[in-house]
Amino acid sequence: MAVQSLYRRYRPQRFSELKGQEHVVRALKNAVINSREGHAYLFSGPRGTGKTTTARILAKVLNCEKPIEGEPCCECGSCLAVQQGNSFDVIELDAASNNSVDDIRDIIAAASLGSPGRHKVYILDEVHMLSKNASAALLKTLEEPPSHVVFVLATTDPEKVAETIRSRTQHLQFHLLPIDELEAHVRWVVADAGIEISDEAIYAVLRQGAGSARDTLSALELSAATGGVLDEVTPVDEFVEAFIQFDAGRLLAAVANTVNFGRDPRTIVNDLVRHLRDCFLTQMAPQLVQLPESRMAVLTTQATHLGTPRIVKIIEGLGLSMNDMRNAPDSRVVLEVALVRLVHRELQTGVESLLARIERLEKELESRPTFAPAPVNPVTGKAVLGGRAAQDPSAPLVRPVVAPTPVVDTAPVVSGVGSAEQVAATWSTAVIGQLKGMSRAIAQMAKPIDRDGTLVLLVDNDPSAKRVSDNLPQMLGVIHQAAGGVCSVIVETRLAEARSAPIVRPDLIAEEDFIDPDEVKALPTISKASLKNELTDAFPGSELLSEEE
Repeated sequence: MAVQSLYRRYRPQRFSELKGQEHVVRALKNAVINSREGHAYLFSGPRGTGKTTTARILAKVLNCEKPIEGEPCCECGSCLAVQQGNSFDVIELDAASNNSVDDIRDIIAAASLGSPGRHKVYILDEVHMLSKNASAALLKTLEEPPSHVVFVLATTDPEKVAETIRSRTQHLQFHLLPIDELEAHVRWVVADAGIEISDEAIYAVLRQGAGSARDTLSALELSAATGGVLDEVTPVDEFVEAFIQFDAGRLLAAVANTVNFGRDPRTIVNDLVRHLRDCFLTQMAPQLVQLPESRMAVLTTQATHLGTPRIVKIIEGLGLSMNDMRNAPDSRVVLEVALVRLVHRELQTGVESLLARIERLEKELESRPTFAPAPVNPVTGKAVLGGRAAQDPSAPLVRPVVAPTPVVDTAPVVSGVGSAEQVAATWSTAVIGQLKGMSRAIAQMAKPIDRDGTLVLLVDNDPSAKRVSDNLPQMLGVIHQAAGGVCSVIVETRLAEARSAPIVRPDLIAEEDFIDPDEVKALPTISKASLKNELTDAFPGSELLSEEE
């Protein structure tokens, strides 16, 4: 024979044994004492808060042979029959499975028949599952039932119950149990049932029960069966610590472990949102958090590290992921993407992501090396851009002296002293012709000259000088072979005047540019008489008035 579960063994049998529903108990007891019980009641509230149990107690006291101040005696035949579930006065139906019009017609037909007790009580559980036609069929009987019939409707979602049904009933709302009252009840059950369990396991049971008496006792029974150990299916603390540390890998690992444990991604989101809501309330309204003091301290610490704005942001992100999961082929991927987005600020949108980018840019600027300001031409006062300044043609040329770049000779050792003059003469063939790739292109930028036995490579500007100097170790081997030995090599830039002044070669001047003095003397001369005649011909009728030298 199967052992009776804890929530059935410790189901309340009197109004006084109900926990956390004093407002409901007070209304029903007063109605029974004053013989003013209603013909229809609607009990609504979360699961496991005592709706069906209260309906059975009400049915018991309405037919009890010796009621005591609104309480059933639990000793008469009627009370025992209700407790055993074989009373003819109490008909309990599940509206989720008896939701058709025919089922409601059977109830209506049987309602007018008499019963052994004073009242015939119909208990319809999950009444919001009735179809529209079934609800309409029940209306007339619910509004004007026989005098000995009492309807008790129970639901976890009163908003789905037709308004016409709610208006014909007395609506009593059940609440989740306060944590301190539920803890006292659990400890009493533990002591009465002889269960050995630690305080830490009791707190885990209360946390998993979440204010529902039936769920809490079910979790207690599971904990007792596992030896006082109750593994939380969703490790909410692990998720919160990962949020605090912005650790995406830790979040994904927690999701994988939880899913492998058999938890659905949607359930994970619900557990996280419920836990984060408690963290939020510890900052806004601590009196609303129904948790033990030790657990409250943990949530307060987590909320302080996260901060209220970030908690709200995470709850919003998880809520959006719940909407995305409805049409997603794989809800786990949606959850993982949402969690990664919540810990990577650059993936977020809004002010927070902009602040993250600004912080990153500031750190990059701090780590960058500082550069010297651009040099200024002392004559013109203008900044030198690109290594040069736009100089005034009338101003003297001011140019920094470029020191010869020391060269580290990494070429093979060549014995003897080489000739720089020979290298300068054969530069195109002996040096450039032997080089390849970039070295050859850079060697073409230089013009070699011999200066007192030293090979000087002249270039046009400082950037070219740097490139030639950087590449010179690769060219030294070819230069020494062309020189027939080792020679000193330096790199210099040519002066601007030397680069810009045109070179005049006398052999290239055209012949017509030369003037022969003898040819000038042989040219014809013009006399005064001939000049006078030319003027008279040019201006007919004119008269010469005077002649001046």
